[in-house]
Amino acid sequence: MQLYVNIDVDDVDKAVAFYTKGLGLRLSRRRFNGAIAELAGASSPIHLLPKAAASATAQGAATRTYARHWTPVHLDFCVEDLDAALQRALDAGARLEGEVRQHAWGRIATLGDPFGHGLCLIQLAPGGYANVAG
Repeated sequence: MQLYVNIDVDDVDKAVAFYTKGLGLRLSRRRFNGAIAELAGASSPIHLLPKAAASATAQGAATRTYARHWTPVHLDFCVEDLDAALQRALDAGARLEGEVRQHAWGRIATLGDPFGHGLCLIQLAPGGYANVAG
């Protein structure tokens, strides 16, 4: 099974700039309907979908907001150098939410992107999640 990640944004060009400059992804050669941008460089393709603020979501369950919001699903980007990746993300417009934290499995920085979505930067320690697996 293949997984595609879709991220709603209100400005695709701004989102491409953030996710390429801030997180090191790259714009693939594919664009869909002249509007949807596909990003490469992660383990799954990421599609940036243009959706206007206040537009209805699927089934009209809610309206979109690009202020910082909570969602039970977020993206974790595993990086080799957390400090360098964090600075790059902040320079591109991310907001650090709390302190960088150290765990047995590695270090984590929790961020909000310019579109209100949460994401984490993770630098795994040697052994990674095996250090805490039961």
